[in-house]
Amino acid sequence: MNKKTLLAADLVTMTAFSAASMAETDSRPFVSRVAGAVLMSLFSVQVMAQDEPTIEIDGYVDASYSWLSEGGVFTSGTANRVFDTEPDSFNLHQAALFATINGDQEWGGFVNLTAGRDARIIKSFDTSTNDFDVTQAYVRYSGGKTTFIAGKYVTLAGAEVIDSRGLPTYSKSILFGYAIPFAHTGVRASFAFSDAFGLSVGLNNGWDQMKDTNDDKTLELGIAITPSDVFSLYAQVYSGKEGLLGATATRDLFDVVVNINPSDRLGLTFNYDTGTQEDPAGGPDADWSGWAAYLKYQMSDEWHFLLRAETFDDEDGFRTGVVQEWDEFTLGLAYMAMENAEIRFELRSDSSNVNSFVDEDGLTAGDDQNSLGVEFLYKF
Repeated sequence: MNKKTLLAADLVTMTAFSAASMAETDSRPFVSRVAGAVLMSLFSVQVMAQDEPTIEIDGYVDASYSWLSEGGVFTSGTANRVFDTEPDSFNLHQAALFATINGDQEWGGFVNLTAGRDARIIKSFDTSTNDFDVTQAYVRYSGGKTTFIAGKYVTLAGAEVIDSRGLPTYSKSILFGYAIPFAHTGVRASFAFSDAFGLSVGLNNGWDQMKDTNDDKTLELGIAITPSDVFSLYAQVYSGKEGLLGATATRDLFDVVVNINPSDRLGLTFNYDTGTQEDPAGGPDADWSGWAAYLKYQMSDEWHFLLRAETFDDEDGFRTGVVQEWDEFTLGLAYMAMENAEIRFELRSDSSNVNSFVDEDGLTAGDDQNSLGVEFLYKF
C-alpha cells in the first residue's frame, strides 16, 4: 500500500476530531461543520489515493415511543433511565452511520457517527447539548493476530452496547448506564493468541473523555476466553485517575460477562461490575456494584424474547446521587417484520429500597417506576 492510500484513509478519522476545533472560526451549526468535514475527507480519499480504498457503509435508524409512570429522575436530579428519560414521548434515539475503510487490509479506519437524542448522553465530556456525536473514529492496523487502533472507540466493559442492534430489548440496563463508561480516546492493542483466547491492552484519557480533564491516563486490560460457541467469558479491568485538574483520584472498575448458549435459539448472559472511586480530599472511597442476568430465546425466525433482571448497589450515592439499592426487571419481545426492519415491545419495572423516584408532579417521590416502550428499528 502506498503512502497516499494510507494518508487518505487516515483523513476520514482525523477530520472527525478536527470538527470540534473548527467551532471558533466557523459560524455554521456544529452538525453542519462535522458533516462537511467528513464529506471533505471522503472526497480527499477519492482524489489522493492511487489505489482506491474500499469503504463499506452501514447503519440504522432507531425511533420509539416510551411511557414512564413517574418523572424519569431521581430525587438527586440524576436521570433514572439511560436514554428513554421522558415520561411520555416519541423520540428519534439514533440515526447511526458506520464507515469501515479498508476492512480487509493491514491499514484502515473506522468512523461511527450518531445523530439523535441518545447522542447527548453517550458523547464524551462536553458541556453542549446538541444531538450529534462522533461515537467512534479510529485508525486501525492489523498484522497477523495483532490489531492496533488509535482514536476514539467504545469501552470493553459491559454486556450491552451503544449499537441499538445489539439486544432485542428497548431500554438499556442499569449497569450499562451507571456502572461503566461508554467510550475512550487513546490507543488499544488486541492479541489473538488462539481461537479460544485473546488479550486487549489500552491506554486512554479516562472515562468518556476526548480531551483529557487531567494529566493522568487510564489503563485498560481485557481478556476473552471463547473455547466454543456454547461458552464465552470476557473480563475487563480499568484503573486510572479521574476528575478535573487539581481534584483527581484513582477510579477502578472490574467487569465480567459470561455467555452460555445451550442451543442456537437459547442464550444466557451474566454481567457483574464493581467499581471504586477514591476521594481526592482523602475521605472515604465511593463504591458501587451490580449484576444483570439475561435469558434470550428465539421463538421463530420472526419473534425474539428476552428477560432481564438486575440489581445495582450505589452504596455511597456516587453514581446516581442517592444511597440506594436499585432493582429492575424487563420483559422484551421483538418482531422481525423483514430482514432489515424490527419492532420491539417492552415492559419494565424499577424499584428502590428508598423513595428515590420523583413522581410525575415533580413534588413527591416513591420507591418504584413502571414503563412501557415500543421501538422501531430499520437497518441498512
